[in-house]
Amino acid sequence: MSTKTDYQDTLQLPKTDFPMRANLPNREPGMLKNWEEKNYYQKLQEKQIAEGRPTFILHDGPPYANGNIHIGTALNKVLKDFVLRSRSMDGYHTPYVPGWDTHGLPIELRAIKDLGVNREKMSNLEFRQKCAEYAKKFVEIQKEEFKRLGIWGEWDNPYLTLHPEYEARQIEIFGQMVKNGYIYKDLKPVYWCPDCETALAEAEIEYGNHRSPSIYVKFAVKDGLGILPNGSFFVIWTTTPWTIPANLAISVHPDYTYVLVETEKGDLVIAKDLLDSFLNDVGLTAHTIKAEISGAKLDGMICQHPLFDRNSIVIVGDHVTLEAGTGCVHTAPGHGQEDYVIGLKYNLPVFSPVDSKGRFTEEAGKYAGVKLAEGNKLVTQDLDEVGALLKLDFIEHSYPHCWRCKDPIIFRATEQWFASLDGFRKAMLDAIEEVQWVPKWGIERIRNMVADRSDWCISRQRVWGVPIPIFYCECGEAILSEETIQSVADIFRKEGSNAWYAREASELLPDGFTCPKCGGTTFTKENDIMDVWFDSGVSHSAVLHQRTNLSWPADLYLEGSDQHRGWFQSSLATSIAAFNKPPYKAVLTHGFVVDGEGRKMSKSLGNVVEPEQVTKQYGADILRLWVASADYRGDIRVSNEILKQLSDGYRRIRNTARFILGNISDFDPETHSVKYEDLTELDKWALLRLTKLSTRVREAYRNYDFHVMYHDVHQFCAVDLGGFYLDVLKDRLYCDEQDSPRRRSAQTAMFIILNELVKLIAPVLVFTADEIWQAIPLKDKEESVHLTTWDALPAEFNNVSLEAKWNQLLEIRKSVARALEDARNQKKIGSSNEATVTIKAKENLIEQLSSFAGELEILFIVSKVNLVVSEKEIEVEVDVASGEKCERCWRISEDVTAAEDSHQLCPRCTDVLSN
Repeated sequence: MSTKTDYQDTLQLPKTDFPMRANLPNREPGMLKNWEEKNYYQKLQEKQIAEGRPTFILHDGPPYANGNIHIGTALNKVLKDFVLRSRSMDGYHTPYVPGWDTHGLPIELRAIKDLGVNREKMSNLEFRQKCAEYAKKFVEIQKEEFKRLGIWGEWDNPYLTLHPEYEARQIEIFGQMVKNGYIYKDLKPVYWCPDCETALAEAEIEYGNHRSPSIYVKFAVKDGLGILPNGSFFVIWTTTPWTIPANLAISVHPDYTYVLVETEKGDLVIAKDLLDSFLNDVGLTAHTIKAEISGAKLDGMICQHPLFDRNSIVIVGDHVTLEAGTGCVHTAPGHGQEDYVIGLKYNLPVFSPVDSKGRFTEEAGKYAGVKLAEGNKLVTQDLDEVGALLKLDFIEHSYPHCWRCKDPIIFRATEQWFASLDGFRKAMLDAIEEVQWVPKWGIERIRNMVADRSDWCISRQRVWGVPIPIFYCECGEAILSEETIQSVADIFRKEGSNAWYAREASELLPDGFTCPKCGGTTFTKENDIMDVWFDSGVSHSAVLHQRTNLSWPADLYLEGSDQHRGWFQSSLATSIAAFNKPPYKAVLTHGFVVDGEGRKMSKSLGNVVEPEQVTKQYGADILRLWVASADYRGDIRVSNEILKQLSDGYRRIRNTARFILGNISDFDPETHSVKYEDLTELDKWALLRLTKLSTRVREAYRNYDFHVMYHDVHQFCAVDLGGFYLDVLKDRLYCDEQDSPRRRSAQTAMFIILNELVKLIAPVLVFTADEIWQAIPLKDKEESVHLTTWDALPAEFNNVSLEAKWNQLLEIRKSVARALEDARNQKKIGSSNEATVTIKAKENLIEQLSSFAGELEILFIVSKVNLVVSEKEIEVEVDVASGEKCERCWRISEDVTAAEDSHQLCPRCTDVLSN
């Protein structure tokens, strides 16, 4: 007698070697090795060029080469890979040159610490060589970490800011800015880090909470111009007592009203609008207003400095506000930008009695040699002793800190080289309007930052970087001419910037060069190097102008949102200053990575997620899927729980592909494909859904909406395919005759779906997509899915006439599914195949359902469907199906008959077996 196993052998069950378990952490490295051995990236570039594709250039912002990559760096590089891979699939030539920022203070400090360098016993040239070794080491480490994430690029030929050709181009851009009149040297206050002993750019500043002393100080009037009595007092408020020794003036607003108020601490001058808050804050109770004076009339009055035998003059300026304090602003031109600007107007000296280590100099008198933190205390004590201190308190407020050492910075006047943004700010603002900003709010952010910036301090008091190519004659003349700068650039292009330290000035200058001022021939070299933001800011020219496979300007810059004040801005500044054109056509910014609860990641909290940890536990494709699943425009959350959820989503996509592969194992598209017009209507509907998905996903890639891609693909696999289409196909796939038209129709549709689906996920799930691609039964296909492009789906697939009809069926199917679930819960039926469903509805709906005659049982996965006209909108009844169960397909039918072997078979299965 036959057994059930005999019938199982007659079914067309799925067959595939494509594994259900992805095992990505172990499988991906082998695929990476295969890609490299077969040189797929280079083959892709050659193919793109041979096909004459238009270029799409994403210019890489250089990560810093001083440590392993972190999750934010991984996010950034993966987003870039999404862009380039999707543009390649969309028919573009997409060369990608990754880069690294390799100069600067952090590398100096890490080289000293990690390499055990004794800086004091080492020449500048030797130290620079150690820094280069350290930077190159981490370039190689990060390179392998990026490659592990499935990112393709010119890894064997990246750009490094320490490369000689890069440094030479940087010098030339500097020279162009000199030629255009934008470079100057001046003594003015800059952000200064006493710990790092160098000037800092605005982009190297981080704001954080800081506890500062808050003091009110009175300055006695020496000459009140007959308006104020001598012996009355102007009152200032400051949170930096250490700057009091540098005070040269008191600023008031010309349009404010000031009052002379009699108090127990003397007659005090205060802005009228701040009087009440001042009296309350200082704790003064008895008071009488003796006079009201406009700020303009206070101009030129002279006060006595409370600690030094010098005057403090009263000046007027629009920078004075009524936000806090007294409306009388302590002014030290050597220690604040606004103080410096108003000081220039009044010809005040730029007085800054503080050295590079944050200690008072001899100019500070009795405080000489004292560190500023201690100076705060001593100055406050001395003010109290002379009766000038009205109140001491402490406040927590936002204060600028150094980005590297995290210590509070100071404002300190030093001689520095600057690029004058005043000279080309309008051109920068105009250029900003030409650029596409993604998200759109990015334009407002950078516009405001540029509008408020007057200059850029480009010099740094360090060794590891590109020297500022300026010479000084014995007569004091600074030499920065087109001729001398080009001479330095030419030498750097051959020897690198180490030549500045290896050669004498005379060996760097053109032969026979003499000072244009005095005719002298003896020169010294500038000691400062360029700001690292200048290094990276010229990359648009140092890379795009010097590589034949690239083009300028870039089509896209893509970095974190902090780069509006960093690389986006420095790139724009150098490009406008040198070429009067923005270096990019579009700029995309992403948010920062936070933990699952939205908290900033920190080692102290123990919530740091490392990319290596993710790839070892889940695989790079899961990390990439995480990047795709989130809307990068805001902060992006990551946690083990989030990654587990994404693993479930990944499995849905993978198992969908596996199901299709298993069911097209005997399908040869060249001989078995069914013409569109001969496909079943259900298969046509599936291709319609595929077309709509493909249109949305391709558009999402073009608009950088990667989260739309993920959610749409997952929905398609889970709902359209897994929840309906593939489920109802099982009967004809498994039980129909192998070559039946209905089965080949289903295989044709599934083959088309899988081919399109694998290309749609390829930019994101790079490993999985290629694994699927290798398993697809297609002759003469490309070696890798990543060498393919998106082909236009046939217009006939977009059969919108099917949409309304099938949408209505799917709504009815939901009602049927609910009724079947209720019947199961009531133990009325087991599987849905044991049910007969009766649908009662109005005549028009019954007529529409009748158009599916012969298919409803399959579509609802039941044994019989009855349609009854009723006055009700829709009512579904479930009964136990009458008849016998076919032992091959398990459907119940009244037409089941006994076969020769005494087993029960339905007519369809009987016919299949007879053939």
